[in-house]
Amino acid sequence: MTEKTRSPEFHLAMGALSGLRQDLFHDAFAYRPLPPMRTDGPITRRLPGRLRKYAAWTPHTVVVGTAMFVLLLSAVVADSGGGSLSALLAGFIPAAALVMTLVRPAGAWWVSLLSTPVVGVLGHYWDGWPWTPSSFVAHLAVMVVVAARSRPRTAAWMWACTAVYALFAEGFLGVGYSSDSPQMLVFSAFALLTTALVSIRREAQREVTVQKTVTAVERDRRTLLEERTTIARELHDVVAHHMSVVAIQAEAAPYRVENPPPELEQAFVTIRENAVAALTELRRVLGVVRAEDYEAPDAPQPTLADLDGLIANVRDAGLTVDRTVTGSVRELPQGVELSAYRIIQEALSNTLRHAPGSTAKVEVSYVLGGLGLRIVNTAPQGLAKPSPGAGHGITGMRERVTMLNGEMTAQAAEDGGYEVAAFIPVAPAAPAVTPESAS
Repeated sequence: MTEKTRSPEFHLAMGALSGLRQDLFHDAFAYRPLPPMRTDGPITRRLPGRLRKYAAWTPHTVVVGTAMFVLLLSAVVADSGGGSLSALLAGFIPAAALVMTLVRPAGAWWVSLLSTPVVGVLGHYWDGWPWTPSSFVAHLAVMVVVAARSRPRTAAWMWACTAVYALFAEGFLGVGYSSDSPQMLVFSAFALLTTALVSIRREAQREVTVQKTVTAVERDRRTLLEERTTIARELHDVVAHHMSVVAIQAEAAPYRVENPPPELEQAFVTIRENAVAALTELRRVLGVVRAEDYEAPDAPQPTLADLDGLIANVRDAGLTVDRTVTGSVRELPQGVELSAYRIIQEALSNTLRHAPGSTAKVEVSYVLGGLGLRIVNTAPQGLAKPSPGAGHGITGMRERVTMLNGEMTAQAAEDGGYEVAAFIPVAPAAPAVTPESAS
């Protein structure tokens, strides 16, 4: 026999009861100590180190202070009623339940609720039923603390159970006595609603912070991949040029030797085939990293020999640039020349965008072990506002330097400007082999 399909109302009711069981019954007395408060807020982070350390225990202090107030209130009520040991002892139960919220929040709520008639009988307090003044304050505080430490659904369940208990106590346990249940339900509704709204807002802020962190990480990762893709596109021409030279030289080499042995001819054929295969694979890889709207440059990739044209263009844009070249100028590998040119180009572009009205200085140093670059600009001058950038420039420069096993620093200068310094190692060129030296 097919089981009858349950109605949506039935599933809704079962879900609600499951939530009640999970929030207030399941592991109600489990040990859940309240952790110290974070001290990175707008107020606590301005405190001195020692005070900030103590400020982390502010919630615990507030809870214990409220419990002391409950004890004091119980003592005052006992004195006004003639005083009795049982009435004084009755104040310890709600105070203990309040302190218990620091370690077992759900269990503390049950102790506070179910001990209410016991506290009333021990305190001989019949002016309001079922809550005495001390248990009234303590139960409100317990619900606020538990709601702050739980989900908003728990606050709704605590208020509903408190309302059911209040109706039961008023109808069966407190016949003929005045009731303070309406006051409890009204005050607790406002307190729990405020606590739930604060908790929801705090959780939303936490989720927004997490999302911002994830977005920033993904953005940095995407920026890094974009810069690496750009570098790969630019280096394609350099590598393709070298591989083409290898293929042409391997094809022409046998004709430059009279009666070459078959082994030598086969070796050059193999070199040419491998060079052509490498070119084919290189074009295929470039097709993967190339964007759909990317157009291959018609002109050769720039080198340091084109630096005069770059500086002239920057000067036309309004930036005063001085260039200094030290050391013995020599031809460097094309990858190094291209990366050095792009680093200087990006550093000067950043100066135009972020430091309007400043002056810049470019230093190119040819040293024995490699190439040194230093681009520094002064502080912005005038009323022009810096233009916002995408923030990819420094990342791209670092990627180029790292690719060549170099080192780079980018930091603010003491005079308010900015300095970019890089060193790219270059292996010394091998001496050319001449027929005389070979013989």
